[in-house]
Amino acid sequence: MIHDQEPMVEIMPNVITAMSSLLQRVSETNDDLSRPFREHQRISAFNALTKPSISIRSYMERIFKYADCSDSCYIVAYIYLDRFIQKQPFLPIDSFNVHRLIITSVLVSAKFMDDLCYNNAFYAKVGGITTEEMNLLELDFLFGIGFQLNVTVSTYNDYCSSLQREMVMRTMYSPLLEPSFLVKSFHKNLLMHLFDEDSLSIHRNNQVTTAV
Repeated sequence: MIHDQEPMVEIMPNVITAMSSLLQRVSETNDDLSRPFREHQRISAFNALTKPSISIRSYMERIFKYADCSDSCYIVAYIYLDRFIQKQPFLPIDSFNVHRLIITSVLVSAKFMDDLCYNNAFYAKVGGITTEEMNLLELDFLFGIGFQLNVTVSTYNDYCSSLQREMVMRTMYSPLLEPSFLVKSFHKNLLMHLFDEDSLSIHRNNQVTTAV
């Protein structure tokens, strides 16, 4: 079982805290906006029947604790999430899909950014899904962003600034300061499901793959 409160090895970087706070606000807002249309929403690989019990913050803490990817991977994952929503406007981020979108975006970012990263089976275990689902989500996500993985320095800095503003303006909401997935009018939702597990017991040495 994935527990909502897991002990942390170290303090989570501010950028990840800001990202989790932002995504929490977005998903809750879109829950309310998409509720009247839920029974008419189309099925996708990211769909689930119920909301995960683990909070977004705890889920990101879990990824940070086990994935060992660079801080820059989370910035790039944040950029990829925004690109996904820009290209898939009928699949808004909400409480049902946000966890799977997070784990997939971090996986894709780590493969692109880091020289060494864990393989899909490891990320699936961290994310509470099967390896087959992780493989499918990765492919769907890549097609969803049109395989646009390159990030310019100026774009990276812009999104860093957005997260910095989130850190100092957490209690104030202004659409002018947020990326596109915060200001769209959503009427569809994408759901996610987490598999319960008693613990994460993984031999990391057997799960590392060289990024190509």
